[in-house]
Amino acid sequence: MSIFEYNGSALVAMVGKNCFAIASDRRLGVQLQTIATDFQRISKIHDKLFIGLSGLATDAQTLYQRLVFRHKLYQLREERDMKPETFASLVSAILYEKRFGPYFCQPVIAGLGDEDKPFICTMDAIGAKELAKDFVVAGTASESLYGACESMFKPDMEPEELFETISQALLSSVDRDCLSGWGGHVYVV
Repeated sequence: MSIFEYNGSALVAMVGKNCFAIASDRRLGVQLQTIATDFQRISKIHDKLFIGLSGLATDAQTLYQRLVFRHKLYQLREERDMKPETFASLVSAILYEKRFGPYFCQPVIAGLGDEDKPFICTMDAIGAKELAKDFVVAGTASESLYGACESMFKPDMEPEELFETISQALLSSVDRDCLSGWGGHVYVV
């Protein structure tokens, strides 16, 4: 079993019409043993920017604390919130500088940029970005999430339809993965 699969996770971000949704499962486990059923993988950086961290839970929490610290420094220096593209580059740089002893995390970043244009991306443990115009997935349920999202996604969905689509994709995917589950958290912005 890979260290990325130790705690189990399912993360997905999807784009709609001037909106985005990001969702994750609620299970925290140690291999096949469930420890908690209310674990929070998605964190708010600011009103229009969210990050989800799949992978090893301890590394995810450590990385999140570093990202919040760096974002607060940016806010003090620039007197504005970070754009999603800039934040993605920051996450990539932090992951890459630890490439020889990496954080065992796969971040999913979702945000609204200029003129409410949605931005989503994911990256691997050393910060190689994967940008997408429709959806991105991460975690142990990523294979089934790809299939569910491919079949359910439509371009330019309104927020209500986007919520329903991402919820159904997440729930149908975690049913096929024993390391993730127990419902989900969904954020639509």
